[in-house]
Amino acid sequence: MTDVVVEATDVVVQFGPTRALDGFSCALKRGTTGVLGPNGAGKSTFLKVLLGLVAPNAGSVVTLGVDSRSGPVVRKRVGFMPERDCHIPGLSALETVALCGELAGLDTALAFRRAHETLTYVALGEVRYRPVDGFSTGLRQRVKLAAALVHDPDLLVLDEPTNGLDPAGREEFLELVRRVAREGVSVLLSTHLLPDVEATCSDAIVVGRGRALRHGTVADLKRGSDAMRRVEVDGDYGGFVAALKARGATLSVDALAGFLLVGLPQGADNALILAAASESRTGIRRLSRADRSLEEVFLEAVGLPASGGPHAGS
Repeated sequence: MTDVVVEATDVVVQFGPTRALDGFSCALKRGTTGVLGPNGAGKSTFLKVLLGLVAPNAGSVVTLGVDSRSGPVVRKRVGFMPERDCHIPGLSALETVALCGELAGLDTALAFRRAHETLTYVALGEVRYRPVDGFSTGLRQRVKLAAALVHDPDLLVLDEPTNGLDPAGREEFLELVRRVAREGVSVLLSTHLLPDVEATCSDAIVVGRGRALRHGTVADLKRGSDAMRRVEVDGDYGGFVAALKARGATLSVDALAGFLLVGLPQGADNALILAAASESRTGIRRLSRADRSLEEVFLEAVGLPASGGPHAGS
């Protein structure tokens, strides 16, 4: 079994004068991947191509080993949860999910049996016979998730799944997604909420201007330069800063967070920082490589200025 679930190669999608995808290429592995990008970046078009809903003008997308242009074949193995509500007025949760199962190729009896199982799985077993029309936003999101899972897909594609949820509902929903992933289903999570990706995904891809701008594990994307250090000190750090600058280091200070970001000159290591601390009689509480936030990675990739001061992690 290949480790790649979606492979896009030089994909171009043109809508009139607008080029929604412009040489889009990526290889997404099994597991959980966050798809990030500003409005108009090409995220939704990419999802529609991999689902076989939009045919590319050039290039190709292979989903689970199948050319995405074989739409129905692909969609039998992929579960899709759209951003917008898509239930039929008057149908109960059970009828809605069973109908999605039939559309995915299950016979009626199996579709209803699976609908019962998946609604229980997403904690809607007690309200399965109620019309979806009267459900809250959180319950409707769970119905959509059940509908995406009813045919037991190998890949689950979620488009802005936590939109409109309060913090508690959002965390409950993300825990459901993590549970699905732990049980072996690969997940693509398309969202503008970076914390959702950090809480759920091992990998991330940043989309902008119709292309894949960054792609890798979340840890690798956030990893800072080997020359940057985060330093937390005890007491006044004026003398320490002067000693660091005298040794060729560059600095920025996050007074609110209480740490220094130190850029080491070429060839230097932590010994330079320790020597400056010793000279200035400064106590160091913590010394670590300065990693970036996922927000910084995202803003850098799409060419937008950072929204605040320096971010760093341990």
